[in-house]
Amino acid sequence: MAVFGYGTVVHVVQLATGGWDPYPLLPGWLAAYFLLLAALDPLAATLLWLRRREGLVLGCAVLVTDAAANGYANYVLDGSGGATAGRIGQAAITALAIALVAVAPRVWPWFHPTARTH
Repeated sequence: MAVFGYGTVVHVVQLATGGWDPYPLLPGWLAAYFLLLAALDPLAATLLWLRRREGLVLGCAVLVTDAAANGYANYVLDGSGGATAGRIGQAAITALAIALVAVAPRVWPWFHPTARTH
């Protein structure tokens, strides 16, 4: 939950300081994804707080796609060599994604199943 709370703050601050186009150098699809994280991060945090299985699934999806998106931004679009702040951040997101994907099956039984309506 803390990771998604932090992600929420980062993306909301980027929105607040950069306006509706805080990523002007990124392709539109990638900028839209990073903007979408301002909504997906708090949703994942809330669902995890409620111990909903949807939170585990969404959290895994968000972290895996966030790691991939940051990897694309930092290794394909950024021509800088060596370690950069963005690449270090991307490595951290990747480690968190791997950790959540690895632990999700183990904690799945402790989370509430999806509610079914008849």
